Amino acid sequence: MNLIAGRIKPDIGEIFMDGIDITSKPEHIRAKQIGRVFQDPLMGTASDMRIYENLVLASKKGNKIGLKWCIYKHTLGRYKEIISNLDLRLEDRLKTKVGLLSGGQRQALTLLMATIKKPKILLLDEHTSALDPKTAQKVLAETDYIVKRDNLTTLMITHNMSDAIKFGTRLIMISNGKIIFDVSGKEKEGLTTETLLKKFSQAENL
Repeated sequence: MNLIAGRIKPDIGEIFMDGIDITSKPEHIRAKQIGRVFQDPLMGTASDMRIYENLVLASKKGNKIGLKWCIYKHTLGRYKEIISNLDLRLEDRLKTKVGLLSGGQRQALTLLMATIKKPKILLLDEHTSALDPKTAQKVLAETDYIVKRDNLTTLMITHNMSDAIKFGTRLIMISNGKIIFDVSGKEKEGLTTETLLKKFSQAENL
């Protein structure tokens, strides 16, 4: 994910996104077209800014931003509608500073910020691993809804094998930097966690 996002440069090879070579493009340029949700819920938001201010910044990603905040009643209404889908009771707290939210609420907000302007690719870096089970399921459900609604190309890293089977159209298992299992379509639909554990154990014993 760091290679795709531009945080580190590849030793060999090239990286193409939507048919365009982005290998030499810096991270801040790629960020205009890439949405990312980190494992740490604190990384995707600005703590000292309010919920609606974080959403405004995200909605203006890639645009030139002046010194004036462009907040209108209809804009706040749109943000209220968007955030109400999370079912985390944040729609009436748009003026609350993000630093006062729980980790799960911040991660859900980060997901909205990463997708509010449809990215060419969405990177999910174990984005529910730091959340309690109930909140993790809410965030995953909202992720699945947004990805399907907007037809987003998405790469999700997870150690949860049931989630790996349930979500997405293709599953790639990696061990020691090498692909050991690549499955999609009907074959993926028939997978079980036991099958994946067996594949992983076989690779570890090689």
